[in-house]
Amino acid sequence: MPITEILERNAQEFGKDIALIEINPQELEKRHTTWREYSLIEPSSTDSFRSQITWGEFDRKANRMANFLLTRHIKRGTKVGILLMNCLEWLPIYFGILKSGAMAVPLNFRYTAEEIKYCLDLADVEVLIFGPEFTGRVESICDRLPRVKALLYVGEDCPSFAEPYASLVSYCSSKSPAIALSDDDDAAIYFSSGTTGFPKAIVHRHRSLVHSCAVEQNHHKQTREDTFLCIPPLYHTGAKMHWFGSFLVGGKAVLLKGIKPEWIINAVSQEHCTVVWLLVPWAQDILDAIDRGDIKLEDFELSQWRLMHIGAQPVPPSLIKRWKAVFPNHDYDTNYGLSESIGPGAVHLGMENIDHVGAIGVAGYGWETKIVDEKHNPVAQGDVGELAVRGDGVMRCYYKDEKATAEVLDSEGWLYTGDMAKQDEEGFIYLVDRKKDVIITGGENLYPVQIEDFLRKHNAIKDVAVIGLPDARLGEIAAAIIEVKEGFSLTEEEVQEFCLALPRYQRPRKIIFATVPRNPTGKIEKPLLRRTYGAEGLVAMQNEIHKDAE
Repeated sequence: MPITEILERNAQEFGKDIALIEINPQELEKRHTTWREYSLIEPSSTDSFRSQITWGEFDRKANRMANFLLTRHIKRGTKVGILLMNCLEWLPIYFGILKSGAMAVPLNFRYTAEEIKYCLDLADVEVLIFGPEFTGRVESICDRLPRVKALLYVGEDCPSFAEPYASLVSYCSSKSPAIALSDDDDAAIYFSSGTTGFPKAIVHRHRSLVHSCAVEQNHHKQTREDTFLCIPPLYHTGAKMHWFGSFLVGGKAVLLKGIKPEWIINAVSQEHCTVVWLLVPWAQDILDAIDRGDIKLEDFELSQWRLMHIGAQPVPPSLIKRWKAVFPNHDYDTNYGLSESIGPGAVHLGMENIDHVGAIGVAGYGWETKIVDEKHNPVAQGDVGELAVRGDGVMRCYYKDEKATAEVLDSEGWLYTGDMAKQDEEGFIYLVDRKKDVIITGGENLYPVQIEDFLRKHNAIKDVAVIGLPDARLGEIAAAIIEVKEGFSLTEEEVQEFCLALPRYQRPRKIIFATVPRNPTGKIEKPLLRRTYGAEGLVAMQNEIHKDAE
């Protein structure tokens, strides 16, 4: 079954029910209006702060998008790019592309103009749909995109080099186009996060997308009564595939445009959200705001909130201990996956396994796992090896890159993740680190995640990243980039004293106090840190210091 059939079923069975709500707190703050004042006003489908569409409207918008593409002679397999911030139009556009038989190609909203061009060229995109936030970037490259035949603009005041999306599709039929689709048809190209270099173009079929719906709903038991709060960017597999669990059962979703702790808690309270997926920094920020008294929980209606789950990165056990102390009635889950395995769920902890916090869990619904050595032979229980996963959610290939595909995907369908892991006697898998992030110092393997988890236990540390820096004697040394909590102070000597509890070889040899950069999906940008604080980066920093001194 193609995933578009789920949308059509929802429209038929729940057509008048609300499907999507968009909330933009920045617009509300411009009016100097509180959330409570706004909650007394009847919601409007055109309000700049809060807008919504039903399942019937969702499906009709998708149909108009599909029929418009067909008028432009878009064929099966044509690639259509989406460069939008989270908004109410995002998902109808995505599903409209799929309904036309074309392939959706979501793009990272943080890409520079040249990165946008790189990805459009790599994926052979012929139509690009973009929003006002990207006008300057798109204009700077629009005459250097030989394959792009159309630029569609979503928003007011369409620039001269593009066409207005809204007026073009408004004249198209709202009936479903007669395009036959199957499980094995290609549906979308997602780009890898780029934390290990240039992003790769990952091809997924409809089978993968439908599989992720079933996995998510099986893991978190969404019903039509649940309301899912979606905060992360929709271009990434993580947010969308978690929403797919609600999509499968016709549940409501709230798209929140902003990550301030008070906005998140307000949205949960006012929209009666029951399921919230957070990234580690957002969960930390919420707890810190509560600790400071910026958020007083008694001011909000949160009793309906039943599940908080986290993914996209290793989760510090200390964070979940803090969370459960504040929200003792919440179920908790953590999810592991990668864009090549259609996002989260290939491994998950399970809401019933809170006593195993620290593990990423066991094989997810419909998934198989194994941990192997460099020759892809299974390692002994308890030994560290590379995690491999297999299931219907595995990508078909890296687009136009047979060599890279062969490096991670074997003939039996196993996807080799590049993540180092180990399994305990109960079968729970623990992520040790990225294969490429392992630090080899004096012949010893250091796994940065283990050191990061230890350092996060310090009550003055907000975030930390450990990377390897070149060393003439040891090959590499561990350097800890530490972000200190607001209102706290910390010295290098205090950090070193705290680290005395670690084995000597695991103690960071260098301490750097700075902001820890993360990408929109919450992953630490370690290549950026290595460029910044590696040999060349340190020389550049020293030169800048000398210039300032002169």
